[in-house]
Amino acid sequence: MSIERLHSGPRMSQVVIHDRTVYLSGQVSHDNRGSDVPTQAHEILAGIDRLLAEAGTDKSKILQATIWLTDMRTFAAFNEVWDAWVDTDHPPARACVESRLAAPNIDVEIGIVAARAE
Repeated sequence: MSIERLHSGPRMSQVVIHDRTVYLSGQVSHDNRGSDVPTQAHEILAGIDRLLAEAGTDKSKILQATIWLTDMRTFAAFNEVWDAWVDTDHPPARACVESRLAAPNIDVEIGIVAARAE
């Protein structure tokens, strides 16, 4: 059994790879905190693309996505960005919930589980 960790700190790793499965920690906006949900979502999804590539996979291999929004009234705006990004030939299982998030001005968080490309 192999476990690889990327971008680790004392509290967490941004990526954990176990055998052929890639787990991303909850991804949030860093450069666009306080911006609208679509702007935050674009930044987060670009970051997810980079982390998946670094882990040897891509969005076509996403198994599950969990999305947290601070306000479900932004659900449609988020979905416009998501729908333009997601691999529509290989959509993941997905959940989207309303929740308070860890810091002010963060209105979107996305967690991902993906298969590693063969």
